Amino acid sequence: MFVDRVTVEVEAGKGGDGCMSFRREKFVPRGGPDGGDGGNGGSIVVMAEPGLDSLAPLLHRKHWRARSGTPGGSSNRHGANAKDLTIRVPPGTVLIDAAGGFVLKDLAAPGDSVIAAHGGRGGKGNTRFKSATNQAPRESTPGGEGERRRLTFELKVIADVGLLGKPNAGKSTLLSRVSRARPEIADYPFTTKIPNLGIVQIDFDRSMVLADIPGLIEGAHSGAGLGHEFLRHVERTRVLIHLVEPLPMDATDPLESYRAIRDELKQYDETLAARPELVAVSKAELPGASELRERLSETTGKEVLLFSSVTGEGLKELIQRTYALLSEERQTK
Repeated sequence: MFVDRVTVEVEAGKGGDGCMSFRREKFVPRGGPDGGDGGNGGSIVVMAEPGLDSLAPLLHRKHWRARSGTPGGSSNRHGANAKDLTIRVPPGTVLIDAAGGFVLKDLAAPGDSVIAAHGGRGGKGNTRFKSATNQAPRESTPGGEGERRRLTFELKVIADVGLLGKPNAGKSTLLSRVSRARPEIADYPFTTKIPNLGIVQIDFDRSMVLADIPGLIEGAHSGAGLGHEFLRHVERTRVLIHLVEPLPMDATDPLESYRAIRDELKQYDETLAARPELVAVSKAELPGASELRERLSETTGKEVLLFSSVTGEGLKELIQRTYALLSEERQTK
């Protein structure tokens, strides 16, 4: 199950209490204080781990609590520090403080980590308070409380190339033809409800990750439909392929559909609209595909590609052009 947003409560461990004790041994008069310090409580650490692609493991555990440090003992024995509790998430996860609404850490790369809640410090034993003027201190301190907070994990899919287009524009079919991904495909809109990733192998040592972003609708930037849920997954991509079909199921003008999605990108995030983009007319086997290609080219001033996932026409050129654009983008960053 693909899960890309989860809110949980975390609580770091409490520090162990300091010990108040005096040395009591035969033939050792005035042994003095020997109370040890308490151990530190465990912290809550969030780490991006390669190989994970969903937040589903967090879905059924709403409370994460680290262990507390053990108290100090006599004979100057310090309490043991508790181990940190590590929550492992997919790379691309943004960690947000649910109460304050601010970002704690963007765990974009594998191995990125952050301490989300610090464990309490161990208390001091009475040995710590010994001095020339206070040789028998009868004071110690309790362990500190661990931090508690509500965290929201928000996953933004990491892909090299993102497929954009109105519902039923042919994104899932294209992904299934050029990679081993098997997204759900049907002849009705909004078949895809979650992003699907596929690895496109260019040759022996070159490849790219392609993401099928679920279809956008007008008003997506303000949350219409599943707008924010879809648009945030576009943020990680380097290159966009914008698919336009010649005969939309809702009978809208294909050019208007193209403009509508471009406008949604711009209103959601100006930088998205500035990403390198390839425009392609899908379903070349349908009537009017070539005419639409010419109209789009005239309107946008860009070279527009034409392909068919059914017949294979233009697929090789589309992939080659996409990888070339991606290589240029990688060199500039």
